Amino acid sequence: MKVVLIGVGQAGGKVTQSLAEFDYDMGFDAVKGALAVNTARPDLQNLDIDTVLIGQDRVKGHGVGGDNELGAQVMQENATEVLDNLDGRITTEAEAVMVVAGLGGGTGSGGAPMLARELKRIYDIPVYVLGILPGKDEGGLYQANAGRSLKTATREADSLLLVDNDAWRGSGDSVSDGYDRINDAISQRIGLLLASGEAVEGVGESVVDSSEIINTLRGGGISSIGYASAEASEDANENVNTITSVTRNALLTSMSLPNATTAESALLVIAGDPERLSRKGVERARRWVEDETGSMEVRGGDFPLGSEKIASLVLLSGVERSGRVNEFMEQAKKAAKSQGNSVDVDEFTNSELDNLL
Repeated sequence: MKVVLIGVGQAGGKVTQSLAEFDYDMGFDAVKGALAVNTARPDLQNLDIDTVLIGQDRVKGHGVGGDNELGAQVMQENATEVLDNLDGRITTEAEAVMVVAGLGGGTGSGGAPMLARELKRIYDIPVYVLGILPGKDEGGLYQANAGRSLKTATREADSLLLVDNDAWRGSGDSVSDGYDRINDAISQRIGLLLASGEAVEGVGESVVDSSEIINTLRGGGISSIGYASAEASEDANENVNTITSVTRNALLTSMSLPNATTAESALLVIAGDPERLSRKGVERARRWVEDETGSMEVRGGDFPLGSEKIASLVLLSGVERSGRVNEFMEQAKKAAKSQGNSVDVDEFTNSELDNLL
């Protein structure tokens, strides 16, 4: 699926650059443009993609200091400038726009949903938000910001693809190593998803295309992605169990939103050398995903790729009922109270996100 990426805030800019680099290094050509937007000048200076500094009249290039209401206001006031910088990037070739943001920081949590709303008003293609939840050790302000932003982003985007910062961080990681690991994991998973059907090596029996990704996410709400791989035999018949095993690992141990397996719809992509892919294995794995998620809308297909491994990529849509979302919203509510803020309980109640608002 060919997309234009827009990173908002510090984390959003870094992940956007990582995604663009992964796509370029792999030769997929799924990323048709990348732009980073921020209120803090220093956060843009080390990026190698195009950048836009906004809110200079308000914060003088120093950022919004974690104030996501100010972040939303600055984005609203400067949306035209951001959209002007997208001229020539969002062409008829682009099939979607993905806004990337950390949901804890002020610029990302406030600005990303506002930008998604403006993009949907102007462009007739899906607008997705790739949102990153702060880890439990990142402070109460970030938790509270993310709780509010999660609901707003779900309302404004065609789908909110959620990454829990604690999902892929190793127990012994330093803060820097943890962020690097998360960025790499996001780039690999999202990069492979976007590339599905775009850059194939060989001919698969049932190749995934962009429409299947779009249709999987069509219902809106919150989505999640998982990935796992294993060495493959040269004989496709010997890989039936391998395909089932990596699919189980992707869904049960490697999702970007842990413990969220009940879904409205799903997409299963099996990547590998076409000569090593077993149709029996792919179909068995797809049926298992149906049983595990409770969804009767599970799409599946191949991603022919020159590799000695077989990989499984699982995309789930409509996971807002999961216990992890409820847990995080409770965590955010407590964090807001600890910050001394008057808390509107409805801001931090899941209730399946108010039926997607």
